[in-house]
Amino acid sequence: MNVMTYPGAREEFQPFDSENPLARAKRSFVTRRVELSDVSGLVTAGHAPRSGDLLLARVGRIGHHKRLERPDGRRAHLFAGDHVVVAYGERYAPDQFGGVLPADLEQCALVAAGGIAAQEQCRHRAVSAPTVLEPVGLLADSNGHVLNLMRYAVAPDDLPTEARPIPALAVFGNSMNAGKTTALARLALGLARAGKRVACIKVTGTGAGGDYWMMHDAGAVWVGDFTDMGHATTVSLSRERIEALAAGLIAHAHAASPDVVLIEIADGLLQRETALLAESRDLRERIDGVIFAGADAMGALNGVAMLRHQGHRVLGVSGAFTAAPLAMTEVAAHLDVPVLEKTDLSNPHQAAALLAAATRQGARDETAQAV
Repeated sequence: MNVMTYPGAREEFQPFDSENPLARAKRSFVTRRVELSDVSGLVTAGHAPRSGDLLLARVGRIGHHKRLERPDGRRAHLFAGDHVVVAYGERYAPDQFGGVLPADLEQCALVAAGGIAAQEQCRHRAVSAPTVLEPVGLLADSNGHVLNLMRYAVAPDDLPTEARPIPALAVFGNSMNAGKTTALARLALGLARAGKRVACIKVTGTGAGGDYWMMHDAGAVWVGDFTDMGHATTVSLSRERIEALAAGLIAHAHAASPDVVLIEIADGLLQRETALLAESRDLRERIDGVIFAGADAMGALNGVAMLRHQGHRVLGVSGAFTAAPLAMTEVAAHLDVPVLEKTDLSNPHQAAALLAAATRQGARDETAQAV
């Protein structure tokens, strides 16, 4: 490749010659909306990575993530020397890695299997060192402009005017791996089996295919997440941007004409972006109720208390703690909402009753406010 330096700029752009290095590269899940035909070369120097910038990297030492999630859902084995297409982004995962954007195109790490490149900041003691990425260059168009996921975001449509409001339920949790996705997918399964058209969205988190495909497999007629809105991760986004993400995804879900929209909020209530959404009046007014997923009994009780303090209607609790009958007994003794095992959520009669309870309560609240 020939190196081109633009006047007044430090960025070095290398247009592709006869061989396109992307031809043999393994592409990650977060890049699934990207049109690789837009790529004409690589920026190899003079550019500080931004969240969502697209990177071609060579795999160095194999570490914690030994596979890369592809756009089609398959996990491709990684080998030292492979080339991958990933996106820069921050990572906030107490059970795995904390990662920040590097200052330049220095060696970095694969901090999420969905294809997130970052500089490792910290990691859980039980997690091994991350897989090393050696940047080759940032993907760029024919004008030398670095390509970013935001370029491929779905259009920010306004919420459509509906003659019939579409109910929405949200799932919050108290931590990673508390059972949020399982609860949401099981509820989607139950509602789908009850004859409902279900749309599922994930507003916050780190781009990954596991949750996305699980929602599809549970019977959702439409699934979307923040990567569709141009974000590799939602770490460090402003309150306004996160609220806009939620509103935009709900709008796109409505376009699929569902009977109900199910919304997953990633991580736990103490995580910054999750806390912002839990406190958000805008989100609260868009949803009819909440299922809380607890990792343990105390987490479930505290989570319900926090959400109620913020004005949310909690419809029930589920999550990892329901694997322990004794923990379920502890929670049931202190709450006035049902403790829901995953089999309860996927039962069409119970799922439909849960939705009906949410919409009835919502109607009562609206009537009370009008009076």
